[in-house]
Amino acid sequence: MRADPIDIDCDVLCGSWPPRAELDFSWPAVRARLDAAGIENALACSGRGAWFDDADGNAETLALDNAIPVGTVNLRNALRATAVLDDLQAAGVRAVRIFGPLQGCEPHFPGYRHVVDGILGRGMVPLVEGDLRHCWQPFADRGARVVFLDVHAYHLADFILLARREPGFVASTRLLNAPDSIETVVGEVGASHLAFGSRTPLHDTSPSVLRMRHARLSDVDWTAVTGGTIRSLLEKT
Repeated sequence: MRADPIDIDCDVLCGSWPPRAELDFSWPAVRARLDAAGIENALACSGRGAWFDDADGNAETLALDNAIPVGTVNLRNALRATAVLDDLQAAGVRAVRIFGPLQGCEPHFPGYRHVVDGILGRGMVPLVEGDLRHCWQPFADRGARVVFLDVHAYHLADFILLARREPGFVASTRLLNAPDSIETVVGEVGASHLAFGSRTPLHDTSPSVLRMRHARLSDVDWTAVTGGTIRSLLEKT
């Protein structure tokens, strides 16, 4: 098992998460969990933006120490998306998280498409929640660089088929917990299509970390999946 530090976790939450009030979403507590797991950097997003108000949530995210900030937009109020995205871009934010299922907004809804257009038009990287088999369509055939946070091991073939024609499509490793899922993606389409993610603290950090540390990858591929892929995406923004 590898003991090297994991450079970047692409799926980290903080702030508040009302349905899981028993969990500590404070940034110091989240940072401590990442440190204990050997994760050095995190793309972090405040849950306040998902549940309550995008502007307040983004302000909370931008105030985090030792984090790569991820903004969000309220898909239920897409008329405000342009102003919110302009503010995020002016603040230097390079990634935006899309909480489609949580906010009850399907990928074919006009508001969802409007927000996607705004993110891609500004060269920002979308981090997308939801079933890959539905949420891939607004990003297809437009050279999008996008991270799908909920790609499941059961849907591995669907992701690989998409990645073969979309060089910017990336899957988080969080749900790729079958014995050979990570290795299959790397073998079929390359490590540039995978990024480590854990969804700390909403999910236990350990399963994602252990699966990553046991992955049968070359040193070059392991380095890419645990940080290189995400750094490459962000550097292009």
